[in-house]
Amino acid sequence: MKNHTEGGHSISPDEWEKAWQANWEKAQMSYELPTEIGAAVPTERDFLQHSRSYEKEMERLAKVQAEFERAIKQMQHIGPAVTIFGSARFKPGEPFYESSRETGKAFAEAGFSVLTGGGPGAMEAANKGAFEAGGKSYGLNIILPHEQAANPYVDDTINFDYFFVRKTMLVKYSCAYIVMPGGLGTLDELFEAATLIQCKKIGPFPLILVGKEFWSGLRNYISYLADNGVFRPDEIGFSKIVDTPEEAVELVIKSMPKDMRLILDHEKSLLKPRLT
Repeated sequence: MKNHTEGGHSISPDEWEKAWQANWEKAQMSYELPTEIGAAVPTERDFLQHSRSYEKEMERLAKVQAEFERAIKQMQHIGPAVTIFGSARFKPGEPFYESSRETGKAFAEAGFSVLTGGGPGAMEAANKGAFEAGGKSYGLNIILPHEQAANPYVDDTINFDYFFVRKTMLVKYSCAYIVMPGGLGTLDELFEAATLIQCKKIGPFPLILVGKEFWSGLRNYISYLADNGVFRPDEIGFSKIVDTPEEAVELVIKSMPKDMRLILDHEKSLLKPRLT
């Protein structure tokens, strides 16, 4: 199986090693505090220089709890929802952007609220599709040093400082995970969901990958891992790979109990398509 960059170039072992060396050099850092009076101390080093006292850990725990409480309060009225993941790098008009837009639209038209990470690319596209269809569209935005602004197609933005709190809420309030093409962040979210399903911490929980050609390499790699004994045969099919938004919607609806389908029908009756 070949690995490819976005431009379709096969990555050789030498290129992989060269990229690793370049990143490793950037990663080298001194954990000693600077000796210059008044010199700025990077946040990471400042954190590493301090002991984890009980008092400080309790302060951190209180911040985590407050973030959970704030998010629960904001999200309690969202209703049946799906979370759509995907790369932040896609631009309007590109195939994967438009596929994500159609996916958000299809789920909104089926009565679902659409949750994303709130950023650009596939996230923006999914929110835009839901927004245009008149559905509910939410962004669960992570606050970063270089702040990620929420895309303009959300009805509400819920901001998070902690990645793990954000991912917990994306699972907690979703009927399914829909994974569009993406990079490391998308794979992180995909495999966390797959791990929770494998360990029976969540589920039944549809995990659906949209884009058969894009995800074929992942399927081949999972088969390779299974051949080497790290998966049991019944654990390989942790996700369904489809080609169209309609297939994804149909699978999610089939997984839902009858009373939830009635709620979806009610949500569909409230749709008022919006033009951007």
